[in-house]
Amino acid sequence: MIRRVSATSCLSATAFRSFTKWSFKSSQFHGESLDSSVSPILIPGVHVFHCPDDVGIVAKLSDCIAAKGGNILGYDVFVPENKNVFYSRSEFIFDPVKWPRSQMDEDFQTIAQKFSALSSVVRVPSLDPKYKIALLLSKQDHCLVEMLHRWQDGKLPVDITCVISNHERAPNTHIMRFLQRHGISYHYLPTTDQNKIEEEILELVKDTDFIVLARYMQLLSANFLKDYGKDVINIHHGLLPSFKGRNPVKQAFDAGVKLIGATSHFVTEELDSGPIIEQMVERVSHRDNLRSFVQKSEDLEKKCLMKAIKSYCELRVLPYGIQKTVVF
Repeated sequence: MIRRVSATSCLSATAFRSFTKWSFKSSQFHGESLDSSVSPILIPGVHVFHCPDDVGIVAKLSDCIAAKGGNILGYDVFVPENKNVFYSRSEFIFDPVKWPRSQMDEDFQTIAQKFSALSSVVRVPSLDPKYKIALLLSKQDHCLVEMLHRWQDGKLPVDITCVISNHERAPNTHIMRFLQRHGISYHYLPTTDQNKIEEEILELVKDTDFIVLARYMQLLSANFLKDYGKDVINIHHGLLPSFKGRNPVKQAFDAGVKLIGATSHFVTEELDSGPIIEQMVERVSHRDNLRSFVQKSEDLEKKCLMKAIKSYCELRVLPYGIQKTVVF
């Protein structure tokens, strides 16, 4: 159940009078990045909140922003039916002189303690460092190429610390020249069934914020995931939960499907079974051969992975139970 902000049910009369003075621009909120050009003084921030459901959560969060002179641009709330849990995501602008970044953390943390929040995260893109990520891939490089180009164009809010692959690439290739030109290290770590080189990978990614598997065709062990301790995002070239495992495109082709898809999900111990972040599909027909299936799948994979990473960096993705996600 999606629960929108309701003045009569969530806010007191006093809070509502101040609440109505704020500018809600929902048409600019969904699917768009915050625009720091709104004001030469005000800068954008994002806050997400996850806690047991209770009366007055929206009022407290809204008052917190308003009390510091902030202006809410958009607010999403989700309360699942018959479950005592609350999710919210707000986008706002504020004056960093009136509301210092460190004070902002303290203010939201006070509310988090009041409502026993499971998660309370605030991010100010223009002040906070970009997420540091490592990219892992095998032979196929279409997702890597897409990520590098989008990163170069400033469309991915991340810093790519390194690229790790179990396949060697010639030094004079376009990818290797690009990486060298931009100071991104490339690490060739050949793997075998007996040795997945996970200790070496852990050493390379220890300072990253999350890992992206851009068509990395090796399984990461439970020990690796536990030792890394942060999120790992994968792109699967199939519409999960169907066609798990190896060669899902051929599985789909042999099954005569009329829709093919790509799925970006969090990596867990169980193969291709982590919580789904994003899925995309495209229609196919009896006229498609395996080659056209592969081509359409690769196009979907690139788009799906980029959308998932962007949503993750914009704090749009929250855990929902064990197997699901909330994606605002």
